[in-house]
Amino acid sequence: MDFGYDTRTEELRARLLAFMDEHVLPAERVAEEQRAALASPWDTPAVVGELKAEARRRGLWNLFLPDSQDGAHGAGLTNLQYAPLAEITGRSPHLAPTAVNCAAPDTGNMEVLAQFGSDEQKKRWLEPLLAGEIRSAFAMTEPDVASSDATNITTHIRREGDEYVISGRKWYISGAMNPDCKVFIVMGKTDPDGPDIRRQQSMVLVPRDAPGVEVRRAMRVYGYEDHSHGGHAEVVFDQVRVPVSHLVGEEGGGFAIAQARLGPGRIHHCMRLIGMAERAIELMCRRAVERTAFGKPLARQGVVQEWIADARVAVEQVRLLVLKTAWLMDTVGNKGAHTEIQAIKIATPRTVVGILDQAVQLHGAGGVSQDFPLAELWAAARTLRLADGPDEVHQRSLARRELRKYA
Repeated sequence: MDFGYDTRTEELRARLLAFMDEHVLPAERVAEEQRAALASPWDTPAVVGELKAEARRRGLWNLFLPDSQDGAHGAGLTNLQYAPLAEITGRSPHLAPTAVNCAAPDTGNMEVLAQFGSDEQKKRWLEPLLAGEIRSAFAMTEPDVASSDATNITTHIRREGDEYVISGRKWYISGAMNPDCKVFIVMGKTDPDGPDIRRQQSMVLVPRDAPGVEVRRAMRVYGYEDHSHGGHAEVVFDQVRVPVSHLVGEEGGGFAIAQARLGPGRIHHCMRLIGMAERAIELMCRRAVERTAFGKPLARQGVVQEWIADARVAVEQVRLLVLKTAWLMDTVGNKGAHTEIQAIKIATPRTVVGILDQAVQLHGAGGVSQDFPLAELWAAARTLRLADGPDEVHQRSLARRELRKYA
């Protein structure tokens, strides 16, 4: 559907759709076959490098970053301009975002470094990330506490002279299994007994090869090893030492930086989820017209028609909410769009999980198999009801904002 995007966005959409059809979607099977032949499942298939080169050649690179920095940092798009492009990449979430250098967690990490990093940090880490030469990870979630409340984290960052000493255990650290991951942004407490629980945390940059860093194991997601994000790992930081210059921003600023990082991250996930839903609807429709049951095509079965109609209505609803949120982020900032950011984070994964579930049902045994992308897409979408804050946290905060109007 044409939403009347501006000329530049329409031109980029056309270019990206062509790239998807001509290169990315055909490469899905190739990437799977190449990965099966690699020495490590976390090594990057050769076709990914080919896709990245082609994306750069077509000018489809770092589309997510609003600050163009004279073209050095990104495409200079607004959130509203980026939204339909991220949706397109969501049709192949395991390949397309990486191909155009718009994959999590690197996008959020690049935004943090661009906004809060020192010149030295930008030179060492941001520039190679923008060039797609390295990957990164964001280490916040911990297994021993309810880290949906970030004030609970227990990783300790202690200053000793000109160094910080980091000790703690993290898990589901996206990107950490990828051998191209060269740096962690680690969130821990520099002032664990401070009176303001939102000023106890800080963030530091930790090279992956620093002594004391142990990538202990890969964490599965509903039984899948998520290669698209470079895996999710359990990581132990055992008395890891880094220079004080590796502090991101200021001491005590970690909580605020995390909030700044998660706003765009949440909307990017929701944008891509809409693309996942669109692919599910396409697969449902193709299956419905190709298969016959009980004497007539599935497309003529009333329940199937209801599924498809309901899916279309639901996608259009959440798309409009995401676009409104993107517009608000551009016009009044993340704080002004707080309610809408929470609303899309609640509504979009739920909606898309439901659509994918019906698509699986329509495909029967094929829906849960490796021959179709539906089961893996379902696992990814269902996980996003937990990632970047579980539904219940956003519901709690959103309800409080609504109730304050009547207090």
